[in-house]
Amino acid sequence: AAVRSRAEVDATLQTAKLNPAELLPAVHCLSFGPQAGGGECCLLQLEPGLCAELEAGRSLVIRGEKDEHAVLCSKDKTYDMKIADTSNMLLFVPGCKTPEELNADQASCNIIHSQIAGFSKNYWELRRCRPKLRKLRKLLMEDPYEGPDSQKDQASTFSKYTTEDLLSLIQASEEEILHQLQVIDACKIEGYWRILDFDYEMKLLNHVTQLIDSESWPLSKVPLCACLEELGSLEPREMIEHILLSYGRKYVDDAGEVFFEMHEDKICRAIAQMLLQNAVKFNLSEFEEVWQQSVPEGMTTRLDQLQGLALVDKSSRPETIFLLKVEDLPEDNQERFNSLFRIREKWTEVDITPYIQDLCAEKQTVGALLTKYARSSMLNGVKVYNSRRPIS
Repeated sequence: AAVRSRAEVDATLQTAKLNPAELLPAVHCLSFGPQAGGGECCLLQLEPGLCAELEAGRSLVIRGEKDEHAVLCSKDKTYDMKIADTSNMLLFVPGCKTPEELNADQASCNIIHSQIAGFSKNYWELRRCRPKLRKLRKLLMEDPYEGPDSQKDQASTFSKYTTEDLLSLIQASEEEILHQLQVIDACKIEGYWRILDFDYEMKLLNHVTQLIDSESWPLSKVPLCACLEELGSLEPREMIEHILLSYGRKYVDDAGEVFFEMHEDKICRAIAQMLLQNAVKFNLSEFEEVWQQSVPEGMTTRLDQLQGLALVDKSSRPETIFLLKVEDLPEDNQERFNSLFRIREKWTEVDITPYIQDLCAEKQTVGALLTKYARSSMLNGVKVYNSRRPIS
């Protein structure tokens, strides 16, 4: 391409009826380079925090299988990726100087000849989103761990997953995945992440609670060493420690001995699930009586321990309770609300909150979610919510 002279630039300004005195003295003359093809370059708009990650030498990873919408992950956050179109052509010009840089550089050449290396009509826009973690539990529940003597485990043809496998399959950051593995009480067995089969988990918990009762240990001070010695002949020692970690808080006393403070609410919740999973519906008053009799001595059962696990039907006579686990509901917002409104036409905010709390985006409230996906009305002086659309 021919190189423009200053005279040609001035003539162009005059034709365009522009006053050179109102413009910067330096002029960029652009031409397309030999490699300036479309589609070879992608623009990604990053917030300052993500720019700092890259500048510090850390990586950003795009995750998603072919049938999934791509997300971008830093070490601890997840972002939706969406293409944003722009009405102006975006040009990639290596070494291009901004007006501020030209003002600061008085020695700038009067005419700067630059080659366009590429162009784009859109860019990728990032929006912070909830990590897509429901798939994590689903994968691990394909093959729950039933114990070292299980014939099913030895003959299983299901895949098992390492940390690296989960990082390639789950659309979430590494920290979010590792945190969720703790939340769902997964454990590593022979290098693979596993979830305990619920019956096996209850068997382990029963061993521990019976030992606590027989030894008259306070629930706030259960010794690890004694548990391993007493129960090690019944189950693998690492499984005993895992169940203590799942249902207790580990700490070390002044003498350096390891103890666990057992979580009363979590133990009561697990026993309630065990009772409810074998019945479609349970008479509420009968359930509360059996539940209290089933938990370790010294523990007190309360219905608020069952948030997101079971639902009380106060409209039936007598009142009933049934299992409804939040992890079994759809992950998509609209599908979640549709599912809940099929179960119950009208919900109070207290009842529905445990089943939609996990849908809240950063800085979003349950009230904002209800405003978007439900319609409120008054029923016998109580505010209730029903679907905004017909539910089939």
